[in-house]
Amino acid sequence: MKLWEKGIKTNELIEQFTIGLDKELDVLLAPFDVLGSLAHVIMLNKVGLLPDDDFRLLRRELINYYYKIVQEGIIIEQGIEDIHSQVEFYLTKKLGEPGKRIHTARSRNDQVLLDIRLYIRNEIKEIVEITEHLFNNLQLLSEKNKEILLPGYTHLQIAMPSSFGLWFGAYAESLVDDVQLLLSAYKLANQNPLGSAAGYGSSFPINRQITTDLLGFDSMNYNVVYAQMSRGKIEKIVAFALASVAATLSRLAYDICLYSSQNFAFIELPDEFTTGSSIMPHKKNPDVFELIRAKCNKIQNIPTEINLISNNLPSGYFRDFQIVKESFLPAFNVIKGCIVITDYVLPKIKIRKDILDDKKYDFIYSVEEVNKLVKEGISFREAYQKIAMDIEKGRYNPQRKIDHKHEGSIHNLCNDRIAERMKNIIKAFNFRKIEDSIKHLLTDGKE
Repeated sequence: MKLWEKGIKTNELIEQFTIGLDKELDVLLAPFDVLGSLAHVIMLNKVGLLPDDDFRLLRRELINYYYKIVQEGIIIEQGIEDIHSQVEFYLTKKLGEPGKRIHTARSRNDQVLLDIRLYIRNEIKEIVEITEHLFNNLQLLSEKNKEILLPGYTHLQIAMPSSFGLWFGAYAESLVDDVQLLLSAYKLANQNPLGSAAGYGSSFPINRQITTDLLGFDSMNYNVVYAQMSRGKIEKIVAFALASVAATLSRLAYDICLYSSQNFAFIELPDEFTTGSSIMPHKKNPDVFELIRAKCNKIQNIPTEINLISNNLPSGYFRDFQIVKESFLPAFNVIKGCIVITDYVLPKIKIRKDILDDKKYDFIYSVEEVNKLVKEGISFREAYQKIAMDIEKGRYNPQRKIDHKHEGSIHNLCNDRIAERMKNIIKAFNFRKIEDSIKHLLTDGKE
């Protein structure tokens, strides 16, 4: 069944090529397509385009179908093109003539726009929740290990003393910025495109505010042409936010791979989190973090991929957008998996406590020695030159004492302020509004 069929059979090879991966990917959109259809039939009934008897049948069947999909999953049947066709086919098979009325005043174009927006909202909510858990773990590790020093590097040369408190805390605060970016992307995605039809509106007297309210959107894409133009644009913006989270995880993964190597030996991964070599019995490889790094680097390419698909298209709908789904939709599960496994492994890492006791790190205290002389009244440039000369002549003998108390430094991590910022950003998502709207839609749709 195809919603656009006019009695002419499509060439089978062309059909397979044009459908592509849509049937597999549309399974991810299935519950959201049903929710959108439910809001749509409520609106049609309220504006007088759907008789009460047909509305009651459709509403009941859509609610049942939603819970069936959530609990049991869905398979798009043989010969059916996509999830939109599957839902209409199911309703027509169950109800007969009323099922054929569901497509009144809408197009597959605004359906897929809506489905993707609802999917994005749901996925971002899950990502924010598990990212918050990872953030909390990083802050706990920061506080727990705040007195344990490790080398700080610039150009991969030892530079100044750092600490595990700073290291863990840095990635925690990085996640705050990532969630801020997710919030911006979420707000842009949380606008209702339904009612834009094929991109030019409808001659039916629809009321787009009704579906906007029913689905818990903050607003709508008012201009119907822009609603269609937002296809690809919103995905690119959201993908960029996902890429920001991925960049944080990738960098952390690289640090862990580096710090757990024998040349650094700052941390140790438990044996059960490493893999071995087929010929080298001593090997304990950090494969999990290497894969996190690779997966996250792949995610960082997705905004570019979407941009290259969509950036040279004029206004209006084009089938090119179908290809965006192939990289965009699976990215959510990939990033969620990376967040969860990072969160699981991090607390089990063993940290070495005596790193800076090694004499090879003596020079890491050179800035402390310069600053000590400045405090005694010597100008910074003179103090710098004196310590440099002491190092050159072999007279350098550091005290190995650290006293950093300004905001965000070794002895003043400001983790409480960072936590407060994360809390305020997460509150701004207002996930509860959407949860309440969907619950209301599924239990008391007409009112």
